[in-house]
Amino acid sequence: MKKIQVSPSILSADFSKLGDDIKRLEQSGADMIHVDVMDGHFVPNLTIGPPVIKSLRKYTKLPFDVHLMIDPVHKYIKDYSDAGADIITFHPEATKNILETINHIKTFNKKVGISLNPDTEIKTIEQQLNSVDLILIMSVYPGFGGQKFINRVIQKIRDLDKIRNQKKLNFKIEIDGGINFETSKIAIEAGVDILVSGTTVFKENNGDLEKNIKILKQF
Repeated sequence: MKKIQVSPSILSADFSKLGDDIKRLEQSGADMIHVDVMDGHFVPNLTIGPPVIKSLRKYTKLPFDVHLMIDPVHKYIKDYSDAGADIITFHPEATKNILETINHIKTFNKKVGISLNPDTEIKTIEQQLNSVDLILIMSVYPGFGGQKFINRVIQKIRDLDKIRNQKKLNFKIEIDGGINFETSKIAIEAGVDILVSGTTVFKENNGDLEKNIKILKQF
């Protein structure tokens, strides 16, 4: 039985006490911390920059799973690497050269992720699958939390899992968007390894982080 990991999105945390919430997540069984970075340009919202990530780094030893929704992404990679990111995930639409950006991230000894929006096809990145550590499937359109899960991405997960098995590749499949106790099971059955969840982790069961993370990991 494979081990399911949970990467809680701090987009749903209390921004007035982010450090404390991150400590609580570590104590409650989270495997990593998901940080959504939005620039108000690539997606219609603004969130966290490198100084905030750097200030949060001291609160946990968990990996920082940093999802860059910024364009152009290439010139900001060093800033987020220096700030304490452990995994840096970018969108293929935000770079002129996907492989170049992958290699740039690797120069900082960071793990590399590529994110696929609901309408972005696997063939966009198929040539790079042997060069990355993670594929992040967006099951909502990026930019805002609390959106409804888009069911059609499940086939994309199945297809990715099939390619991974056929070619004996080692990348993890992560999913983000509308992940709750029901959709998590569907995603895991399709081949997902890592669940990103914000609202469910922080709001369900009166905010019992440990209980919510434990339920998400069950399948």
